[in-house]
Amino acid sequence: MKEPAQVLRDFKPTHEFFIGIDSDGCVFDSMEIKHKECFTPMFVKHFRLQAVSKYARQVWDFVNLYSKTRGANRFPALVRALHLLRERQEVLARQVQVPDTRALEAWIARETKLGNVTLKQEVEAGNQALAPVLAWSVAVNQAIADIVSGVPPFPRFRESLIKMNTRADTMVVSQTPSEA
Repeated sequence: MKEPAQVLRDFKPTHEFFIGIDSDGCVFDSMEIKHKECFTPMFVKHFRLQAVSKYARQVWDFVNLYSKTRGANRFPALVRALHLLRERQEVLARQVQVPDTRALEAWIARETKLGNVTLKQEVEAGNQALAPVLAWSVAVNQAIADIVSGVPPFPRFRESLIKMNTRADTMVVSQTPSEA
């Protein structure tokens, strides 16, 4: 099987148009199960948000499922979720320490490949402030591998793809890590 990047490098257009279709949430109805059963529990666990878990869940779901940032890379989404959680009156009233995001924001600003490989390199280079983020991200991938299976394509996706292929080159794309 070819490496995904090689498939793109070898791609030869045959139509005037190209349609890239994201696998999560466009081909497969997998966003809800991934976020609600994998990302959110690991968000609460790894960032010690148990005392405000209700609000952590609300914020995570809003950022990743119900706002304009739906489908964003997990690391900028984590920053946004922690910022929003930090502002919640219920969180302030409980005096819960929401993790600082400055090290993560700095890494996001300078890194062009936001993923576990580059995050691990950053942690191994001495940026221990990002170690909890790496542990969380690895745990999320493991949870996805353990929990998410048997999710079929949306109804009528195949028919839609056949119709699209008559007028455009199409490809299903994904940023989901292969281990997840």
